Amino acid sequence: MSVKNLALVVVAHEPYIRHISGEGEFPRPENSIFFSALSQTYIPLVNLLHKLEDEHINAKFSLVLTPVICAMLDDEMLKNQYVDWLERCIILGEKEIERLKDEPPLLKNAQEQLKKAVENRENFTQKYNRNLLAQFAQFSKKGMIEILTSCGTHAFLPHYSDLPEILNAQVETGIISHKYYFDTVPYGFWLPYMGYSRGLENVLRSYGVNYTLLNAQSLLFCENPPAAGIFEPVRCNNSLVVFGTDSKIYSELEGESSFSANKIYKNQNRDIGFELDSAQLSDFMKQNSPRLDSLFRYWSKEDDSLVIYDSQKAMEQVKIDAKKFLDSKNKKLECVSSCVNEPSLVCAINASTLGQNWAEGMDFFEQVLRLNCESNFACPEDLIKEQFKLTKVNPYPSAASGQGYGEDLLDSSNSWMVRYTRKMSERMVDLAGRFPDDTGLKARLLILGAKELMLSQSGELAKMIHDGYMPDFAKQTFISSVMDFTTVFDSLGSNVVSTEWLTKIEKEHNLFPWMNYRIFRKKI
Repeated sequence: MSVKNLALVVVAHEPYIRHISGEGEFPRPENSIFFSALSQTYIPLVNLLHKLEDEHINAKFSLVLTPVICAMLDDEMLKNQYVDWLERCIILGEKEIERLKDEPPLLKNAQEQLKKAVENRENFTQKYNRNLLAQFAQFSKKGMIEILTSCGTHAFLPHYSDLPEILNAQVETGIISHKYYFDTVPYGFWLPYMGYSRGLENVLRSYGVNYTLLNAQSLLFCENPPAAGIFEPVRCNNSLVVFGTDSKIYSELEGESSFSANKIYKNQNRDIGFELDSAQLSDFMKQNSPRLDSLFRYWSKEDDSLVIYDSQKAMEQVKIDAKKFLDSKNKKLECVSSCVNEPSLVCAINASTLGQNWAEGMDFFEQVLRLNCESNFACPEDLIKEQFKLTKVNPYPSAASGQGYGEDLLDSSNSWMVRYTRKMSERMVDLAGRFPDDTGLKARLLILGAKELMLSQSGELAKMIHDGYMPDFAKQTFISSVMDFTTVFDSLGSNVVSTEWLTKIEKEHNLFPWMNYRIFRKKI
């Protein structure tokens, strides 16, 4: 009987949002994206790892931690803002308990969310000492998870396939970030949006990367498709190992007919932060300011929008859905086991599915791990055996975005952005060559220019505009990076710089403290 392996890869990334604020100031609405992610996904994920360890449950999975999410998890100002936001949520929850005291079903939901907020505060500040990265590093060393890195700012690399210096800089930033935060070299590399174009395998391999993951059609549509399809790892001509991923995951977990669409689950689009009047939210947010998430959500997804959420029924459904999910994956593996010696199936799951987009997503993930712990869970690195004997392929260019080619990242809504990032890229490569050994103010300018270029290349900005999700914020963020880079370029050309402006922008965008602008130099 052949061994059948299921590999789960959780992809954790958040847009870089960092607003400087004074102590006691109300948070900006955009900040709640990161704060909600911490409360609904990242702290619960660490909690889950501790629970599995305590119960001796052997359930291994992979975790992609991009440089941007690492920088944000390590940012003291963001940590302080998060704790302050939690305190406001707790105060709001206590008021909700009083307001809903005569409405038992709603009161139960308010009590459950207040309990979660209190537990998140205690876990984050005391149990984990405000350092989730250290927790992930600890579980990686214990062999419970495998941590992968990614590009510096989640850039869609096919847009820069003819600019090798940009490809090198994005990949090198990811490698350095991983070494900086986890004191080790990454074995695997996650391509943002699984965006692949020919030649990327050479860039990854040149930095010591051993494997990456691609969309299924990269293997199935290539000139020499492997006989085992996506159920075995393959290698490129330079022996970079490639895993094809299950293309059905998104539709199964987040699509219109997915598990998360079940009417019994919590409606994540109805938050009292957007429904109560401003007077009732006075301790949580500034009066007459834009609304923000509080995570106090009381309603299910039923069409009449008046059905109160029942957490007990939702948890019962989670167990049913987790079993269905596993049965479908094991059935796929069983179907190919007669012709593939040790079939494997790699499933890439967005971290936002586990709690943010799907309130019960982390509970679902836990049930999947528990139900399948007696079978073979594996990480991609465990599945690489006799690497240099694997089937050779020339992967087909594709992506796990849009209809399979990343077209949503370059369409009529956001195509205007690329001409700026490409011109900035050309200028940054030129600057890195013209100022190879500069120090002092010039070096600071060049480092800032490198950061602003990489921030402007963030794929999520184009995606936010395409999806209509906070498009004005995404557009303004992009334009700010372009303007800051232009100021850097002009200052270097005129040899005049405002140190006050430079210091201000450095404080605003303090990610990548180890950044070296020379990564953009042409390689000889």
